[in-house]
Amino acid sequence: MIRNSFIFLENISARKEQHLWQQGITDWDAFLKTDTIPRIPYQKKQYYNRKIREARQAWQENDSTYFRGKLPASVCWRLYDYFREEAGLLDIEIDSYGKITVVGISNYYKTNFLVRGVNLSTALLQKEIQKYKILLTFNGASFDLPALQKQFQINLTIPHIDLKPLCIKLGLKGGLKEVEKQLGLNRPAHLYGNPVELWKAFRASGDQEYLELLLEYNREDTENLKGVMDYVYGKLKAGMLLRLR
Repeated sequence: MIRNSFIFLENISARKEQHLWQQGITDWDAFLKTDTIPRIPYQKKQYYNRKIREARQAWQENDSTYFRGKLPASVCWRLYDYFREEAGLLDIEIDSYGKITVVGISNYYKTNFLVRGVNLSTALLQKEIQKYKILLTFNGASFDLPALQKQFQINLTIPHIDLKPLCIKLGLKGGLKEVEKQLGLNRPAHLYGNPVELWKAFRASGDQEYLELLLEYNREDTENLKGVMDYVYGKLKAGMLLRLR
């Protein structure tokens, strides 16, 4: 879907992008092959051509960082199809004071945990995140990423896809667990607890079972992001394809 996108170009809004599609200019190649486009002056067209070639080169070189900050947050999902095998799934846990206790980062097949007092540091966070081409969260733009940036000063250079506003757009309301239920992504009954209380119990008792349960809870939150993303992407892609016709 990214190759059908023009919204990353300066002054190309969603409405103008739609107008391009309606003229049969539905991808980068079509734009480059079209000599003149109504309402786009010649000099501006040449400028857009250069920017599209830059984007195409970044895409061909598997460089997702090019698109960070260029795509509106609402359409970053268009990167998913190309970078899905290199998507990082991220979720954090906090204590009752808002301090981060656990960060789970997963490629879906394996989840790595960074735990406060064990291995949670800025250097390791950066190293884990930089393994991926895009980052997926649920409500991460409002919660996870601001907390990570405030407490660990991480530098996020890859595009971020926040699933919560996309779910709301598709009529999926509530938090991650409510969305999971609506999509039939059921988790074990014992993993509907309170992670804040699990951390508190672990710190008070030193019992590793509480920490292991907290990590299991976080793994479920983290890995279930893929199922939600696959559903969201399928729905949004279908809607975009209809507009491209």
